[in-house]
Amino acid sequence: MKSLWQFSAIEQAALVASRKASSLELVDAHLARIEAVNPTVNAIVKVAAEAARTAARQADSQVAAGAKLGPLHGVPFTVKENIDVAGMPTTHGAKALAGAVVARDAPVVERMKAAGGILLARTNLPDLGLRIHTDSSLHGLTRNPWNLGRTAGGSSGGEAVALATGMSPIGLGNDIGGSLRNPANACGIASIKPSAGRVPNVETIPGEDPLLVAQLMLAQGPMARRVADVRLGLQILMGAHPRDPWSISLPFAGEPVQKPLRVAMVAEPPGGSTDPIIAATVRQAGAALADAGYQVVDLCPPRYEEALQVWNHFLFGDLAAILDQLYPLMGESGAQFLRYVLEPLPTYDAKSMSLMFVQRHAVARDWSVFMEDYPLVLSPTWTQLPFAHGFDAASPEGAAAAMEMMRPVRPANLLGLPSACVPAGRDKATGLPIGVLLNGRRFREDLCLDAAEAVEARLGLSTPIDPVG
Repeated sequence: MKSLWQFSAIEQAALVASRKASSLELVDAHLARIEAVNPTVNAIVKVAAEAARTAARQADSQVAAGAKLGPLHGVPFTVKENIDVAGMPTTHGAKALAGAVVARDAPVVERMKAAGGILLARTNLPDLGLRIHTDSSLHGLTRNPWNLGRTAGGSSGGEAVALATGMSPIGLGNDIGGSLRNPANACGIASIKPSAGRVPNVETIPGEDPLLVAQLMLAQGPMARRVADVRLGLQILMGAHPRDPWSISLPFAGEPVQKPLRVAMVAEPPGGSTDPIIAATVRQAGAALADAGYQVVDLCPPRYEEALQVWNHFLFGDLAAILDQLYPLMGESGAQFLRYVLEPLPTYDAKSMSLMFVQRHAVARDWSVFMEDYPLVLSPTWTQLPFAHGFDAASPEGAAAAMEMMRPVRPANLLGLPSACVPAGRDKATGLPIGVLLNGRRFREDLCLDAAEAVEARLGLSTPIDPVG
């Protein structure tokens, strides 16, 4: 018989609504799972046990009273520690922000609670989220449960590990360069980076008014073990909010598309090497989509490498303006990774940044025209398997290799496109999961998740898991 923590978020909500399990039983089951597993992986950094139990008792009272229930009524959820939760510090994984307690929930947390979710715990991330490896100067290293010697990805690494091991059924992360999808890939779970503006993006620490790069490329989003839970999470989170002046409300499902829907498959993306095992996994995912009725074609979107270069220019050109503020907040390994990445890059002035935006528009236009014919693009998430702990910050070569391997996640951030990650296989030698990306047209998250679900149905992994040495 399955333990309560093994059920999906949707299944847990159904158990509560049908009175087959109470919310308090769900919370206690997950707290026990955290106690049993977290010492091995260090994904959960703060547990709100008593507050969660109090909220669960209230949720159970509402069930008993016959109240109208939200889609996640009584279900625990977890939140990355760079997302505001009232009464708790938004640390961004940095020692300097350990006491940065906020007074108000971020809109995404508000909406999870309004849907009936019970806030259970906060999860780890690298300092300021500026790394694809989760090692925090405040909370320490998070380990990959499939292979404890390898990275869990980042920056939402703690969230992905909590989900993969059954410490949480659904959670919140964010993504400016793959941070929802990198750890999903490394830990064998599902996630989606929504289109720019689809989900409100609001933070108060370190400041309410973010850099332009965060305004245009950072997205908040859901993570879970199953695509169906990611779909539900996105529908809960999406829609305009007054605290984010650029957020918008649109229906989840778009206009019907001509069938068979065409998918451009990029098994070996330009701009670097690809492990043959990963390329083969992408092709297996393509075959799964073909079996499900999609028309899959080997074809790369235009100006792919140019998109990667513009993302670099935009992100690191904008960060350069505040490096003197960033470095004092960061631990040494995180700062060293950032230095290694930045040192080879040119200095960006106002003219070069302006011209970069002209180039960004040109790339976006060509991708938009391409996606009229190919509404989905299938690719790896990472082009190499997750690396050993610390590899990315140990040398300039390691930092360069880490940036090269995560190149497939970057175009969606640059262009504001939705991008779903779903497990599609495992490497036999290391035991590590391999995820694939499904990028779509703007605001067609429905198409991305439909295709991700087709891959999951044929190639998905059995989770949650116990950590493997």
